[in-house]
Amino acid sequence: MWENVALEKKDKTAVLSVNRPKALNALNTATLLEMEEALCEVDKDSDIKALIVTGGGDKAFVAGADITEMKDKNAMEGRTFSILGHKIFTKLQDMPIVTIAAVNGFALGGGCELALACDIRIASNKAKFGQPEVTLGIIPGFAGTQRLARAVGLAAAKELIFTGTPINAQEALRIGLVNKVVEPDKLMDEANALAAKISSNAPIAIKLAKQAINKGADADLNTAMAYEAEAFGLCFATEDQKEGMTAFTEKRKAKFENK
Repeated sequence: MWENVALEKKDKTAVLSVNRPKALNALNTATLLEMEEALCEVDKDSDIKALIVTGGGDKAFVAGADITEMKDKNAMEGRTFSILGHKIFTKLQDMPIVTIAAVNGFALGGGCELALACDIRIASNKAKFGQPEVTLGIIPGFAGTQRLARAVGLAAAKELIFTGTPINAQEALRIGLVNKVVEPDKLMDEANALAAKISSNAPIAIKLAKQAINKGADADLNTAMAYEAEAFGLCFATEDQKEGMTAFTEKRKAKFENK
């Protein structure tokens, strides 16, 4: 269906792969637009409860934005490219299902920013992370200056961005950039197992929890707690809440219907 991305669906999980291995899966405009189309397709499929994002081939998750496309842009064209990346990565961030980055190799520049737009990040022990844009005369343009600081704190984010020096998977784990590091041949198994575990829970509760966490992260504590109380209350209007609590009292496994 697409030239630069691939989308596979199995059971309740979709896998979106950036598939330009000869270019180390670099993000050009065409690839970004195809990603947007693929995300829209996932969004329309109510059977999908988790999305895994990964890179085609065994070298790169996404090695960055496509420098060959960027190098001749002027200021307005650069701004437009940044806004396109913001739009698509925010769509990924705001999806009502859980998104998992399975980082199989280089996650540099736009690749690190893509991983940051996902809810959870699992890395191969061969993965490398970094924001090397300043070595090219630019800054991160797909929200790296914002999401990285929120993920690892201001000091660590500034060091990564100001030096442009990549870090390995274990260092990414230490600073909180990734949730888990695994052997390369276990990466997709781990991502799929996590997706399946999350998908077994109440989908509406997952969606509301994600919204409360994301909205609250940018708010003061009292406002964030108000978000939580509203979402908590909404859960009690669902059939899944009745089923989950009834199943608990009856000592059986709940059967959630996303209602």
